[in-house]
Amino acid sequence: MKELARMVGEQIRCGLKETVDSRIREFHDLGRSGGSDIFKELCFCILTANYSAEGGIRIQRSIGDGFLTLPEKDLAQRLKELGHRFPEARASYIAQARRHKDTIKQTIGSFDDSKELREWLVKNVKGISYKEASHFLRNIGFDDVAIIDFHIIDILQRAKMIERPKTLTRNRYLEIEGILSSLGKELGMTLAELDLYLWCAETGKVLK
Repeated sequence: MKELARMVGEQIRCGLKETVDSRIREFHDLGRSGGSDIFKELCFCILTANYSAEGGIRIQRSIGDGFLTLPEKDLAQRLKELGHRFPEARASYIAQARRHKDTIKQTIGSFDDSKELREWLVKNVKGISYKEASHFLRNIGFDDVAIIDFHIIDILQRAKMIERPKTLTRNRYLEIEGILSSLGKELGMTLAELDLYLWCAETGKVLK
């Protein structure tokens, strides 16, 4: 844990804090926006499963409101043209998720606990696992969930804080999230902030 604390401290001293703080403000602003924007962010997180965040951002910008209106076959064709690895499957997931597009903001507001909301997302939105649900919640302003992907697992493994799991089950996900939460508390930052610092340390980028 000391090694990771030192690494994050170096990033802060190198001026990354301003970039991270700005991105966190963007996430909170998105969470206060309309339901259509929030739903489009959910679609972005559906796209990123087994795909890259950069690719998801590029596709999200290109399709825009098409996430709300394009027929499934047309959406699949656009995803294919834009280079997504699984155009038909992701188009199907997004089309099925549209039953929530008019109520997503109300549903989010009905939960007092982000972990319970995450469970609802995993159970009710096809194509959303704990990682994607956490990604979505972080991107709309929730600070207390961890996005555990192979970048984060690699960092924690090198720091000898975990052994690489063969499969990321729910219990293993929550266990690793607890480790990250302890690290965040030691550093005086939220899980949302910690994720951006760790992701940048691994990739050299601050995305979303």
